[in-house]
Amino acid sequence: MTWRSPLALLRDAVLSQKAREKELRSLVSNLPFEGLGKSKQPNRFFKPNAIKTNKYTPLFFIPMNLYEQFHRLANVYFVGLAILNFIPVVNAFQPEVALIPICVIMFLTALKDGWEDFRRYQSDKKLNNMPCLIYSRTAKHYIERRWKDVRVGDFVKVVCNETVPADLLLLHTSDPNNVCHIETSNLDGETNLKQRNALPGLCTSNDVFEPESFNCTVVCEKPNNNLNHFKCFVEKPDKEKTGAGIESLLLRGCTVRNTEHAIGFVVYAGHETKSMLNNNGPRYKRSKLERRLNVDVFFCVLLLFIMCLIGSLGHFYVWLLINCFNDIVPSLSSFYMFFTMIILLQILIPISLYVSVELVKIGQIFFILTDVDLYDEETDSRVQCRSLNITEDLGQIEYIFSDKTGTLTENKMVFRRCSIMGKDYPHKENGKDLSHFIHTFKNTVPQPVRRNCSAEVDPVNKDSCRGVGKETQVIPDEKLLQQISRSERSSSGISDPYMDFFLALAICNSVVVSMATTQRQRVSSPSHSHKTNNPLESFSVLVKRTGSFWKVFDSPKQNGSSTSAHKRSDDPNGVQPRALDTVTLSARPAAASGDVCYEAESPDEAALVYAAKTYGFTLLARTPNSVTVRVPSGEELVFEVLDTLAFDSNRKRMSVLVRHPITGEYVLYTKGADYAIMELLGTPYAGYGQQKKIAADTQYHLDCYAKDGLRTLCITKKIVSSREYQSWLADRKRAFAAIDGREELMMASAVQLETELTLLGATGIEDRLQESVPDTITALREAGIKVWVLTGDKPETALNIGYACRLMEEGDLVINMTSVVFQVTCVSILDCTLEEVRRYHEDPRNVDTTQKISLMIDGDTLAIALSPDLQDRFLDLAKRCRSVLCCRVTPLQKSRVVKLVRDKLKVMTLAVGDGANDVNMIQVADVGIGISGQEGMQAVMASDFAITRFKHLKKLLLVHGHWCYTRLANMIIYFFYKNAAYVNLLFWYQFYCGFSGTAMIDYWLMIFFNLFFTSTPPIMFGIMDKDVSAEMLMGVPELYRTGQGSGEYNFRTFWISMLDAFYQSLVCFFVPYLAYQGSDVDIFTFGTPLNTSSLFIILLHLGIEIKSWTVVHWIIMLGSVALYFIVTLAYSAICVTCNPPSNPYWILQNQMADPMFYLICIISTVVALLPRYTFYVLKNSIAPSPLIQAKHLDRMEPSVRDMWMKEWRSLRGGTEVKESRLSTPPSPTLETSVDFYPGFGDAASFVGEDMSLNNITD
Repeated sequence: MTWRSPLALLRDAVLSQKAREKELRSLVSNLPFEGLGKSKQPNRFFKPNAIKTNKYTPLFFIPMNLYEQFHRLANVYFVGLAILNFIPVVNAFQPEVALIPICVIMFLTALKDGWEDFRRYQSDKKLNNMPCLIYSRTAKHYIERRWKDVRVGDFVKVVCNETVPADLLLLHTSDPNNVCHIETSNLDGETNLKQRNALPGLCTSNDVFEPESFNCTVVCEKPNNNLNHFKCFVEKPDKEKTGAGIESLLLRGCTVRNTEHAIGFVVYAGHETKSMLNNNGPRYKRSKLERRLNVDVFFCVLLLFIMCLIGSLGHFYVWLLINCFNDIVPSLSSFYMFFTMIILLQILIPISLYVSVELVKIGQIFFILTDVDLYDEETDSRVQCRSLNITEDLGQIEYIFSDKTGTLTENKMVFRRCSIMGKDYPHKENGKDLSHFIHTFKNTVPQPVRRNCSAEVDPVNKDSCRGVGKETQVIPDEKLLQQISRSERSSSGISDPYMDFFLALAICNSVVVSMATTQRQRVSSPSHSHKTNNPLESFSVLVKRTGSFWKVFDSPKQNGSSTSAHKRSDDPNGVQPRALDTVTLSARPAAASGDVCYEAESPDEAALVYAAKTYGFTLLARTPNSVTVRVPSGEELVFEVLDTLAFDSNRKRMSVLVRHPITGEYVLYTKGADYAIMELLGTPYAGYGQQKKIAADTQYHLDCYAKDGLRTLCITKKIVSSREYQSWLADRKRAFAAIDGREELMMASAVQLETELTLLGATGIEDRLQESVPDTITALREAGIKVWVLTGDKPETALNIGYACRLMEEGDLVINMTSVVFQVTCVSILDCTLEEVRRYHEDPRNVDTTQKISLMIDGDTLAIALSPDLQDRFLDLAKRCRSVLCCRVTPLQKSRVVKLVRDKLKVMTLAVGDGANDVNMIQVADVGIGISGQEGMQAVMASDFAITRFKHLKKLLLVHGHWCYTRLANMIIYFFYKNAAYVNLLFWYQFYCGFSGTAMIDYWLMIFFNLFFTSTPPIMFGIMDKDVSAEMLMGVPELYRTGQGSGEYNFRTFWISMLDAFYQSLVCFFVPYLAYQGSDVDIFTFGTPLNTSSLFIILLHLGIEIKSWTVVHWIIMLGSVALYFIVTLAYSAICVTCNPPSNPYWILQNQMADPMFYLICIISTVVALLPRYTFYVLKNSIAPSPLIQAKHLDRMEPSVRDMWMKEWRSLRGGTEVKESRLSTPPSPTLETSVDFYPGFGDAASFVGEDMSLNNITD
């Protein structure tokens, strides 16, 4: 290693910083510079691939950890007091003794930090030393090196099932089509395969790539944490630029699948890779209770200051002025005494409170994680607690914001209906039991065809028994089958709307086609029968890894059917309901599809591909440049893919431009939301009448589908002329090669092509509600929680789901705020509606009644309502509604709504979702909950808690949320009381020792009192106390309301407990004082019964607060008492001169021989606790709270208790929510139109044509 001057090192550091801060980076190959010094390397300014996530080193661990711990003001406070105790003029204890508590706390914290950092170091070491293949110019081949040796500009070869060591620009793969399949489960939790494409034109042969011949310059953007976007272009020596995006980038941490090897150029390494930039560690949220706790700690500091000031002034007047015999200036001595009193009374600030709170939260999380009711057997997964410090917030939620798809619904799409050229094909049998369909079909199909059918249907039945996803079980519509058969016979199906419709379903998607026999095997069971008998056993390991039951079973279904196909020559396609065609479909020749598997990023796409397959349009292969589809005639058509216009949230559509293999025409297939497609229609389909007529009929069908709660898509086609394509292609290439504004240019080019579309038809896909969603929402509303649903679906679909999940009920008044274009209209509606709602509440006849009002608003109207001048009016109306349904909203609008409600209304919010579009909303809310479902794991990774089913939210909030909050709130209140009660004993003694800062209790026993004798009981109280059983909390959701708002821990309860502490300390001090008044007992003889009495008072006070006694409670409480006497007796026996000049020797032994000791302990304890006990008895007897009433019901027999619970809920419902006299809306239908509700007077005067206070009409 050559020596370099500090100046050169400084210069390199500055240049490196400048190079890394540039918006664009120019990278070249390292191969020409191999073997040269570091100073001659062209990419030396960029970070190496080695990572370091640990913070400490063995040499600097102690100073760095102390620096970290001193960021906590509490530690600085207590260390400062310990140091202050070393000053002779202000010390109150022995200096060494004063250091013990804070040293113990900081040592335990350092031990925890050191262990965590050591684990990070081990993980980094293992990762940095993983093997990889790097090309060497000297060796002329790829040599094995370590991940830490990878540098920007290297060529790395990744073989199948290996992890990518850095962010690689894909240059070449072993696949003939230069495609690489990757799995990104390490990054985003998604297990479906994603396809990445190598840059074209970089090697002369697809089979050989020579890194040494790579003489291009790679220009890419500055590293960022966006996993879905990447801007780059490769500039060849002739200045030709080839653009590259995320589809050509292999991210560090992803795994190569189904590809023998891939070669990439390192563009980002180490801490600059996208995965590392996303690794920000656990997010920290401060809970509402913790914020309240910090305020009360400040009050304790203020109280401590007042008590010390009193001691200082008392010392000044009583000791120095009256007994003036000290040479020190009185004011200076008083100043010293102020600090002495701070040292003496320091435990008023609870040093161990924060540690105890952390321990309690760990215990609470343990109980949440081990709750079998929150375990999902299908996915073999349980609830996850990803944020350890906001468990108590689960018990204070007032607003819930929920996504719809995948959160309230299963997100397992079932193809239910379709409309082609204005004709509806209902697929009535779809979704029913397959055995019923087979039986019906056998009775209608001629005998020769029936033989073929049975061979094909049997595997379907077997697969259905194995629990295959519903999206694969598409039962064809007979009329549509016949129509397709006629289309086949006429003109060979070259130009037919029905053929084009299903071709669009098969082609226009991002579904990855893979083979079951490739490297990534999802099923290890050797026999088909074994899988059929016990699928959960077969897939248990895979389910644990992926966390998604249905994703795992989608692939086994294909594998299983494919395995069967491989073994049976008469069933080459596995599951192939297309053989049920009664007209033209007979025995087909064996297809080349073999063991085909579909890997879809979206369940919608999977459902459409399987629907196309059912009608004979089977997607066989997909490469970057081609799509192979087998049509019903058995012919395989290979479409050349010219470009794919991916779906985005602005366009709301996706398009694929292909060249037809028969006609040679450029064909653009597009699918998307109806409102994004209908406005782009142009030329009608040749020979099928007017486009307007077809569009009107299709729109009617779409409305019907939406009414039934189906998810709708429109399918279109466009013939693009050669001239138009060439002109568009030039613009597209320029947009793709751009770095600045690439997204805008790409979108503009897509919009340019997606015009004058020809409507083919529409689809309706069913997404069923999850189990127990209506019951869960009803329970949450009874608990005082307002539920908002934010979805991107159509208003009709959203409304249907709203009624189905009981977000809205038949008796609700639905305020419809959709299709508002102008702000003045929105203002008018808000003002008039608010006026009517206020008028209703001001009517004396409506006392004790609550209007059943629901609000429905779409994204366009919401954008107007969220404007600064309308926010307050919108919130005023929304908070008066029982539920709010927002449809057609964007992810950004979701987060804006949550933030607005949280900040303006000052309420506790919870957001729950399952997809990437819910991440912003989840992160903005006070509590974010992710559902691990079909949309990947982005929501789970951004959440504080993760569940598998929406129904789990009920117990998570109503039971665990209630318990976590009440336990922690009561423990914190008790902690403040305990410290105040004990420290006040020392404060009262100052009035009788001349404010000298003397203590009547031995210093060691004072330390042991808080460190050992009374530390465990409150922690146990915070972890295990149970005011009401889980059955009662689930059965009577109203009990949850006790934690909302200010809850049980508030300003009033804090000061009541502090006043009680002052009272009990007075009793505990003056009963021994009066008992020994006039005697000649020494200071420790007086302090020992006082210390013992305070122990009994503090523990029995906790005994009054404990709601449910268990064996653990008894053991810990009695153990604390036993520990006190054992330690104190041992200390009194062996400590003769531990604390000179005082002598605690044999004090407790002598006291226990004196009856006065026992009398003092009994009288002090009874008098101190009598007021609190009497208050609780009277309160619970005369005016019991709902929790006390529920506790009484808990003691009854289960059958009697259940009967009373039902009676309670019915009575509460009858008194709190009475039926409004406003007219009730009918069930939502497309045929019924209600202009306004009579209860709102002349509502029609301001609602206009498209706005009404009614159920949704179009």
